[in-house]
Amino acid sequence: MKTAILTDSTAYIPKEVRERLNIHMIPLSVIFGGESYQEEIEISANQYYDEIRSREDLPTTSQPSVGLFVEIFEKLAKEYEAVICIHLSSGISGTYNGAVTAGQMAEGINVYPFDSEISCMAQGFFAIEAAEMSEEGKSPEEIMERLKEMKKSTRAYFMVDDLSHLQRGGRLSGAQAFIGGLLQVKPLLHFVDKLIVPYEKIRTRKKALNRIFELFNEDASLKVPMKAVVIHANREDEAIQIKKEFEAKYPHVEFSISYFGPVIGTHLGEGSMGLAWYKK
Repeated sequence: MKTAILTDSTAYIPKEVRERLNIHMIPLSVIFGGESYQEEIEISANQYYDEIRSREDLPTTSQPSVGLFVEIFEKLAKEYEAVICIHLSSGISGTYNGAVTAGQMAEGINVYPFDSEISCMAQGFFAIEAAEMSEEGKSPEEIMERLKEMKKSTRAYFMVDDLSHLQRGGRLSGAQAFIGGLLQVKPLLHFVDKLIVPYEKIRTRKKALNRIFELFNEDASLKVPMKAVVIHANREDEAIQIKKEFEAKYPHVEFSISYFGPVIGTHLGEGSMGLAWYKK
């Protein structure tokens, strides 16, 4: 059985990796005023952060329509018998549920929706693993079982550098943002039960990053093979430096760099940093 792998744009998998592994992508969008832009297609992360600085209001974000899912599924049906579609957490977006609905409507292909319960390149890890297994000829059922196993060891922590995005997006009151800004509070966030929730509130950016590194070290110190990714919101130089230092310290971990693109960046803001990993 030929199995296609589909993910959404919030996985932020580099285009060259998607093309090499034949990973298909469905985009989410950001909407500035009345103009809608499909991320990773019509607007890049760099373009987004340039645009957001000149605007007072945050854009809104939107998920793919069920109709677009059906269209993609039926196009894939011409070449594949099954599709595994891997999406950002159903707790923060209706994208996964849209895939489920469309999968019941599409004809000529078996659809296997997978809720990553996370987002960004942590979600991308699932898509890459699935694509590699598909190339090896593994069945959809075997791939889905592996993804469920991966989920058990997948971790991701994010540091928000600028509280104004959380406040402007309605996730933090104005008073909290003002006081937090004065105190240089940098919230550490993670996913619990499909939702983004605070893990700790830490004073100063440096301490917040060090706390993420401590959490990573708890798993990495076990010396089992792992994959990890440094994720940044328009802070590539900082991400490169962290990756370089970690590669020297943890030779058993395969590191990469990714980014918070327009949709996730709308909620976290420029300057945010994250680290995600799983056991191979």
